[in-house]
Amino acid sequence: MKSLYTKFVVYTVAIMIGSGLIAFVLSNVYYQSKLKPINDTKNTNIALDIAEFANRHPEVKLNEYLENTAAVGYQFYLVDEKFQVDKYGADFRQNNITKKEIQAVLDGHIYHGIRNFPQSTFVTGFFANELQNSIGVPLQHNGKNYALFIRPDISLLFGEMHILFGILFVLGFLLSIIFVFISTKYLVNPIRTLTTATQKLAHGNFEVQLDVSHRDEIGQLAKSFTHMADQLEKTEETRKEFISNVSHDIQSPLSNIKGYTNLLEKEDLSADQKSQYATIINGEIDRLSQLTKQLLLLTTLDQNKNLVHAVPVDIAAQIRELIRQHQWQIGEKGLMISYSLPEVSIVEGDATFFNTIFDNLITNAIKYNREGGQIDIELREQSDRVNIQFHDTGIGISPEQQEKIFNRFYRADTSRTHTVAGTGLGLSIVHSMVHLHNGSISVDSSLDEGTTFTISLPKTYKI
Repeated sequence: MKSLYTKFVVYTVAIMIGSGLIAFVLSNVYYQSKLKPINDTKNTNIALDIAEFANRHPEVKLNEYLENTAAVGYQFYLVDEKFQVDKYGADFRQNNITKKEIQAVLDGHIYHGIRNFPQSTFVTGFFANELQNSIGVPLQHNGKNYALFIRPDISLLFGEMHILFGILFVLGFLLSIIFVFISTKYLVNPIRTLTTATQKLAHGNFEVQLDVSHRDEIGQLAKSFTHMADQLEKTEETRKEFISNVSHDIQSPLSNIKGYTNLLEKEDLSADQKSQYATIINGEIDRLSQLTKQLLLLTTLDQNKNLVHAVPVDIAAQIRELIRQHQWQIGEKGLMISYSLPEVSIVEGDATFFNTIFDNLITNAIKYNREGGQIDIELREQSDRVNIQFHDTGIGISPEQQEKIFNRFYRADTSRTHTVAGTGLGLSIVHSMVHLHNGSISVDSSLDEGTTFTISLPKTYKI
């Protein structure tokens, strides 16, 4: 397969040649339709002036007069009544005029050879050194009739100019090709560098260095690629961390189950010990079950964007019901809860998803709060959106932790001692569900001062 450099050069040279041919054809059309009639008229007037001068000055020697006139850039073909020919100036390449046409000029008619010359290319049309491509006028001198055929001597008129033009054309064409090669290499080099970086990226090397100083599309592409590489590196780190966390969160309960199962095999265990161990095993099984369910839910949310079954939902009523359901946990921890909710707040969306979102946030506000702490829930309506805030006076989250709070398996208890129960998937699920409803979620928190989660949802769901 040809390289981009070769293709660019070939295409550019092809465009240059094609443009030249098109320009040549258009110039030829313009010459045939416009310039040739003008050229014919101009040379006809010159020929008539020459004939009139010879007719008015019989004392002038016709041969000398025509020789001197031809010297300034003309070719003459003089034919008398006996068809005797005299030539002045450069010879015509072809003497292809007929006796009938000569006789017509002798009879007083004007021969418009330039105007009626057969249409062909510009070069053979304008530069054709043929007698047929000339102007013929009747000429009378000293009582004799002549047919005078006249044509500008192109080689004499242009002289060395046609050589100069030829040199300029060839040099221009060659220099254009050379500059195309150079400029193409300059343009393609960043793409080659980008290709090399792409190959490195494909092999897992995210340390790519690209020149992002260009202010053109190449520079924008380099910036986008660098950003993509950074994001892929973060994604790869997240993937590795995800696998590590999954392994840990699965291995830990399995190890506990295995350990307590081995303990149950001892014959000297009391009934209370057996009951205690069985309870622990059941708890670990429930923990594994919850983990696998949430993993399956996250996978479903990632792979299917058409999960939302949008219906009008009164989210204010949903939140009030969830508060009632968690009342015993709130009371058990000695928390105070206040809420500011309108009687009705209708939002289009999936009722089950909304319930999961609000339940997770209320559960977290209880779980990470202090004994005797406070929970405040507020719902504010705008013209086309609703904003819901969940504020607690709990342990808070550091700025570094806030950046990762929606990552899967991330928990603020980095030691992973599981002093606070959970899988670390709840907020990831909340984040995915909110975005499936075209909404947004943000966190504002300070260590030891509490946390506020803010959800913004459009009132009307749009796919």
